[in-house]
Amino acid sequence: MSIPLLVVIELTHESLSCLEKAGFEIHVAPMASARQALTQAVGDSIRAVLTNGSVGLSADEIAALPKLEIICALGAGYENIDLAAARARGIVVTNGPGTNDASVADHAMALLMAITRGIVQADAAARRGDWAISRQPRPIISGKRLGILGLGNIGEQIAQRGAKGFGMSVAYHNRKPRDGSPWRYFPSVIALAEWSDFLIVATPGGVSTTHLIDSAVLDALGTNGFLVNIARGSVVDTAALIEVLTQRRISGAALDVVEGEPNVPSGLAELHNVILTPHIAGRSPEAVQATVQLVLDNLSAHFGGRSVLSSVF
Repeated sequence: MSIPLLVVIELTHESLSCLEKAGFEIHVAPMASARQALTQAVGDSIRAVLTNGSVGLSADEIAALPKLEIICALGAGYENIDLAAARARGIVVTNGPGTNDASVADHAMALLMAITRGIVQADAAARRGDWAISRQPRPIISGKRLGILGLGNIGEQIAQRGAKGFGMSVAYHNRKPRDGSPWRYFPSVIALAEWSDFLIVATPGGVSTTHLIDSAVLDALGTNGFLVNIARGSVVDTAALIEVLTQRRISGAALDVVEGEPNVPSGLAELHNVILTPHIAGRSPEAVQATVQLVLDNLSAHFGGRSVLSSVF
């Protein structure tokens, strides 16, 4: 008998097919309105939920699924899953650490190079016929100072790319220093920003990191500094970012994530010193395959009576 699985995020047809072939009865509801209606219709039968850190699963949604046994987060993040509600019910929660690290780190470096060299803006100008106007000097990244907020698996891969590929000096800020790390540690975000030419945000989302990048940090980064965010939109104070970009208090920003996505905050898209990508850093074919496979492995382990591979708690 197929196991009812509620999917509350967007998945490719191929990924859904993999889940079906593995013996799951798929119910897809990526939109909140559809999810509520579907939950009312089949909620009594759902035994597993597939979500991600951005969408999560609230306490009320968990309460509406009386047979729920396991919640799987696609990717490393799980900040919007109500862990207390899940733990109180004995529901297993898993995530996907390490499955898309290389893809996200590659994208971070691509964004860094694109905003620093003005690739997107120069391309648009050349297409308009403004060839001469677009040929303005732009900074290089080689040999510069790379600051990383959040030296987890992804942050470490970004550090390696910056240091080995571009000869950059690397420093970071975490809640505490990482034992054995070769990179310089700063005890505060502001101190890291003051040191950095480029600041890449790679920290988890959630309440503890909300608006860590505020106007004070952005001013510390300075007029020649660039910001890249491949973490969560909530980590950056959008209003403060728009203000410093408009006033040219930093040189530019490249964002794969924004607050309130998929809606782009008002005033951000109009700025010419910003590059936006629609939360695609981890969406390489290789990463998608790896993240879905880990979900399948966790689901198969749980329903086969074995321990899951990547439990959150």
